[in-house]
Amino acid sequence: MRSVGVEEELLLVDASSGDPLAVSGAVLAAADRSAGGRSGAGEPQEHTFEKELQKEQVEFATKPVTEMGELAQEIIRWRAEADRHARAAGARVAALGTSPLPVQPSLSPGERYAWVGEQFGLTAQEQLTCGCHVHVSVESDEEGVAVLDRIRPWLPVLTAMSANSPFWQGADSGYGSYRSRVWNRFPSAGPVGVFESADRYHEQVRAMVDTGVLHDEGMIYFDARLSAAYPTVEIRVADVCLDASGPVLLAALARGLVETAARAWRAGEPPARISTSLLRLAAWRAGRSGLDGPLLHPRTMREAAPADAVRALHDHVREALEDHGDQERVSAGIAELLERGNGARVQRELLSARGDLAAVVAGCVEITTASAA
Repeated sequence: MRSVGVEEELLLVDASSGDPLAVSGAVLAAADRSAGGRSGAGEPQEHTFEKELQKEQVEFATKPVTEMGELAQEIIRWRAEADRHARAAGARVAALGTSPLPVQPSLSPGERYAWVGEQFGLTAQEQLTCGCHVHVSVESDEEGVAVLDRIRPWLPVLTAMSANSPFWQGADSGYGSYRSRVWNRFPSAGPVGVFESADRYHEQVRAMVDTGVLHDEGMIYFDARLSAAYPTVEIRVADVCLDASGPVLLAALARGLVETAARAWRAGEPPARISTSLLRLAAWRAGRSGLDGPLLHPRTMREAAPADAVRALHDHVREALEDHGDQERVSAGIAELLERGNGARVQRELLSARGDLAAVVAGCVEITTASAA
């Protein structure tokens, strides 16, 4: 069974004011102290937290697992740990794709981040966004690229399902996932064409880095890519999800997509020849609508009700879900998501009920950490 791992970026906030706090250095120092001591081999113990582009956020990565129940435990554990370390720095964590309140982000220290800030100017300086990346294991680069070629039209549905960034600089953006729009300001981000082989994939990556526009291969920000560090396909289109059940649902669907695509490749079925231009429109539509407006149907590229697009994705991966033992969990998760709404809907409902964005952030802190209580 293919293993799955999740990376989550979390916002560091003042629980009272809702303002983002540039305290990632203190949070990571608290994590270092907590890890403390030394292993039996005499080496320092490690934790899973890392800095991100801005000081107002922190990232963690789960270990690779094969069971979704174990992944749920990992997500809950590391959200709780992140919040514990944030408290030591006078902050809390919130699983928000963007800050609801106005913010002037602070670039994290380091040569690479300084280069990114200089190269991309305001695009980098404003880039305080939190995403959820899902890694699914593949047997080879050849299988991985075959998967990338075949999952392209389905990825916008994951964006819509995870949409959790309706507010930007203190105002409603009109989008469910404004994070996806801000992120796509980077020139290497977004949907890509069909590669057809691992050699062609690697040739394109090398050519892009060789232009000098990008610092390194880590800045290949395709919606889905081969991981440079692990034998995985990395799906990068989702907002960080407000509730801890969200990334588990995404991971199960992502694994289903990868397995379904790999089976189609082995059976000799060609990828859908949908143009990158249409996929960009589908990605925009998903970011704009979330689950509260039409999406482009992954098979027809015509407007469809969001529930129809989500159910089409579910049907597409159903056989793989059943084989993985994930069908019941995914079916229940989709039904709940369509009924309750995604994080964008929850945030707007909190604003309507509580009256101001600081209260929205406070409510989102409660939801982010609720499963860890």
